[in-house]
Amino acid sequence: MTANSPHPHTHGTPTRRLAWVLSLTVAYTAAEVTGGLLSRSLALLADAGHMMIDNLALALALVAAWFAQRPPDPARTYGYRRVEILAALANGVTLVVVCLFIAWEAWERFREPAAVRAGLMAAVAAGGLAVNIVAARILRRTHHGLNVRAAYLHVLGDLLGSLGALAAAGLIALYGWAWADPLASVLICIVILFSTVRLLFDSINVLMEGAPSHLDIEEIRRCLAGTAGVDDVHDLHVWSLAGGTPLLTAHLVVDHTIAPTEVVRQAGRALHVRFGIVHSTLQVEPPDYNVFLNEPTPAVGGRPGPEPGSGS
Repeated sequence: MTANSPHPHTHGTPTRRLAWVLSLTVAYTAAEVTGGLLSRSLALLADAGHMMIDNLALALALVAAWFAQRPPDPARTYGYRRVEILAALANGVTLVVVCLFIAWEAWERFREPAAVRAGLMAAVAAGGLAVNIVAARILRRTHHGLNVRAAYLHVLGDLLGSLGALAAAGLIALYGWAWADPLASVLICIVILFSTVRLLFDSINVLMEGAPSHLDIEEIRRCLAGTAGVDDVHDLHVWSLAGGTPLLTAHLVVDHTIAPTEVVRQAGRALHVRFGIVHSTLQVEPPDYNVFLNEPTPAVGGRPGPEPGSGS
């Protein structure tokens, strides 16, 4: 007997917020590239290059969020939510590549410092900081899984880049420290990489159908086993589609002291209240269910069925 907890299958996605953020970053990228070239600032060009990659990343996140809204169909019974995880993984990889490129450029600039027009650099960086603060606030209010988190990390990286460029411009103007420009780039890359590595691991965990990190699987098993009428729990699986709402399946061996429907009702309520799991599928089994599975398959059409374990 299989019972599914009632739940809606509609999931809102933050396409409008992503579209606003993409518009802001695209509008400012051209100005930042021009300012970086005119001021000869590596920190500013690094931030501008990061923003150009982010434009593509945000566009990818937007397409993925839109695509994830498509309803399930016979070929994709879970829908298309995993598209967002693929986008998050791709965006995480691009962040790592961009950081490595910027670090290499910073090393070259350490070896051969270049004159930087600090005033223009500061003006462009201040404009970029304002744009990125607005973009970060838009995405900060959105809680929709790893896809938006990846987009937020891109925007946060741009915000830090603008802060770093602004600080470097001040040090150059006040003390003539040309090395402040590449140093700011390296520090920004280090901060971004720490967050990106976690994003990559989380994305891979979802694609590998790993259990969400905030759930204790053994505690869930004890909760189900402690439900009245349950003798044993096996084949417990917990995963998520896009790093958000968890899904659960489990087999409950019942002792028939309580009606199976009541067992499922109590177990489903406990999962919801204690762990926030509303998408659960619970199969109830009698104690001799495994014995039944090991019996020969009944004959069909006058021909005997395969022996248990024959692989047929």
